[in-house]
Amino acid sequence: MKRNPVKAALKAGQPQVGTWLSLGNTYATRVMARVGFPWLTVDMEHSPIDISQAATLFGAIAEAGCVPLARVPRGTHENIKRVLDAGAHGIVVPMVNTVEEAKLAIAAAKYPPTGNRSIGGGMHALNFGATAGDYYKHANDEILVVLQTESPEGVENAEAIYSLPGVDAIFVGPNDLTFQMRGPDGVDPTPDQLEAMLQRILAIGKKTGTPVGLHVQSVDDTKRRIAEGWRFIALGSELRFMTSEAQRMVSGLNLKKAADLARY
Repeated sequence: MKRNPVKAALKAGQPQVGTWLSLGNTYATRVMARVGFPWLTVDMEHSPIDISQAATLFGAIAEAGCVPLARVPRGTHENIKRVLDAGAHGIVVPMVNTVEEAKLAIAAAKYPPTGNRSIGGGMHALNFGATAGDYYKHANDEILVVLQTESPEGVENAEAIYSLPGVDAIFVGPNDLTFQMRGPDGVDPTPDQLEAMLQRILAIGKKTGTPVGLHVQSVDDTKRRIAEGWRFIALGSELRFMTSEAQRMVSGLNLKKAADLARY
């Protein structure tokens, strides 16, 4: 059975930079899986990608030698079981605010006696190049479990959550954290306040020995965050890569200005 090189690298303290998939397009996914990122996360929380689409994408990623991950809509047993049975090599679980929520997600990703994931299916084994029997035997060791810290409550409970057996990495979405940090008046935290919260998360990760990461939007930010000690980093998304490059070209050709003039 194939190993999960991303899980092994994180355990060894090595940074792993991947990206997000939001389009749900097989062609785009096959291309992205060959670009060189060690992992790709199929975002099923904030995109209309369904389980059938996701299964196709997981297969396309795995066959290219890349690690397919799935961000589930919520850390329920059903969501986690379905993406793992469909061939994901790991999960990213949003909005984990309490120890109990973390324990439920970890248990759903692990077969007994470690967890309560049910036995069945065969697609999961295909993506690991294994028989079903070998998959059942080794899946607990190879499935990557990433929990998201996205709220002040999650930060308050972070040390206890990060210390749980079975937590392979922590991931922060700065946008969600910003919104969750809003005061009763709806005002966003200042950049300094957000950064202080991020550094608090990083410090807890270092204290507990748990790799932590976050979403960034540039190569410079990626390098800076790795230097600080962040390890599981998402750089943009295939959607952002496409739109930002298209916008750059349109801007360079003054096409937007020409389009505006054409209205008159």
